[in-house]
Amino acid sequence: MSHSLLILSRHANDYRRLIDAARLPDLRVTSSSDAAASAGECDLAFGEPSLLAHALPRLTALRWAQATWAGVEPLLNPSLRRDYVLTNARGVFGALMSEYVFAYLLAHERLLLKKYASQQAGRWDPTPPGSLRGKLIGLIGVGSIGAALARTAKHFGMRVHGYTRASETCADVDVYFHGDQRLAFAADLDYLVTVAPNTAGTRHLVDAALLAALPSRAVFVNPGRGSVVDEAALAAALREGRLAGAVLDVFQTEPLPSDHELWRAPNVLITSHTAAQSHPEDIAPVFVENYLRLVGGEPLKYQVDFERGY
Repeated sequence: MSHSLLILSRHANDYRRLIDAARLPDLRVTSSSDAAASAGECDLAFGEPSLLAHALPRLTALRWAQATWAGVEPLLNPSLRRDYVLTNARGVFGALMSEYVFAYLLAHERLLLKKYASQQAGRWDPTPPGSLRGKLIGLIGVGSIGAALARTAKHFGMRVHGYTRASETCADVDVYFHGDQRLAFAADLDYLVTVAPNTAGTRHLVDAALLAALPSRAVFVNPGRGSVVDEAALAAALREGRLAGAVLDVFQTEPLPSDHELWRAPNVLITSHTAAQSHPEDIAPVFVENYLRLVGGEPLKYQVDFERGY
């Protein structure tokens, strides 16, 4: 059986080159530029969820869509059809997220900004730095990205706690917490990192109560989903000195409005949704592997449950 693939991405040419190089059997590839003419003929789609959602009404023959992102929120709108298999990108962002998170954890412990300010002032600063060794990191969400963070934390000799809906599959997590154990999970953390998906159950999971349960030495890092955080509660905790700092990559509204209070909250570093971007060289192999599973009659990897949202 032959298949027709529509690529909908800002990097469509790169994806097409990589897919063509894989020499996949019985596959005809259509790029974004031909989308209007051929969408109705394509049984497969591959691209950014925002573009896929826009094209979905025209993809009348669609059987399977492969997203280039881990998050697929644009395709979860209840008004959109769900009569196809949706898979997302997993297993490719863990290394990039680890680079991001631990760059800032190390910068905090090694006092990089303070040392640089002293250098700029021509001031010798013998303040001893800290170390990640022995510190406690808490991960909200321990999927493939959280597992990569836990593994990196162990490399630095950290202790690892995980807060998940139910799973306990990562051996690098020392203690797991679930459900109403949220405040106990937060109680003694040095670092709190959120990499949970955007679902009804995770919305404002990091709220005033959880922030109040953190020690004042804690640093909060969010490279996951903006919806997980009550931003007003976070800004208040920072203003009042109840947190040592925050590193924020994602927000409820993006771009973050210029008058938003988090721009001016103390001890915040903002990185404008750049923590772990989708690179075609990383994502194309996910599609290739799943396509070979499709033509081989095997279940597709990384299928999204529309109800759960991940």
